[in-house]
Amino acid sequence: MRRQTNDRAVMLGTYILEHKSTVRAAAKAFGISKSTVHKDVAQRLPLIRPELARQVHSILEQNKQERHIRGGLATKRKYALLAEHRRHFS
Repeated sequence: MRRQTNDRAVMLGTYILEHKSTVRAAAKAFGISKSTVHKDVAQRLPLIRPELARQVHSILEQNKQERHIRGGLATKRKYALLAEHRRHFS
């Protein structure tokens, strides 16, 4: 069991590093919860592969700083779709 958990932590770290992925995207790709991804990369990975953990942490910090931009873009897309829907069905 522990070996699988450690392997998963390394696979998640590698995935996040290669794709510059968010925790949410990694969770979706692996079919697990965001909490599991976070625990694996924040707590388990530093004990197994410290250098990979530092690189992943750097990417996650960058994602954290950019999340307000992604949120704004999502809102913009939402209202553009609503406007298009109204034009189409009006």
